[in-house]
Amino acid sequence: KYQYYETICGGSGAGPGFRGTDGIHTHMTNSRITDPEILELRYPVRLKKFEVRSGSGGAGRYPGGDGVTRELIFEEDMKLSILSNRRKVAPYGMNGGSPGELGAHWVMRADGETKVQMESSDQVEM
Repeated sequence: KYQYYETICGGSGAGPGFRGTDGIHTHMTNSRITDPEILELRYPVRLKKFEVRSGSGGAGRYPGGDGVTRELIFEEDMKLSILSNRRKVAPYGMNGGSPGELGAHWVMRADGETKVQMESSDQVEM
């Protein structure tokens, strides 16, 4: 019934003399994330949270950019596929900087308490 493809932003790497950028598309530079108002108007989803994961870019003189947290609530039954990276191997630090944090995906049940961690090749049907 619905089909939607979205690229989620993350943090960019730091470099000599500058820190990384928070919440930016670096892997698909010709794309932007869909505005919440458009997403909620066209699809039966609600954007509950979209914020920078403060400190997730790693520590150092010039830390990497921080990633984001994005929470969606599905208001109809849905099938969901996720293509992602940095879930098992953390973004590396350079020149003495520490690695960034791993990303994660999980399903939070409607009760607000049950959290199911997703692993490689898992599928979600809601």
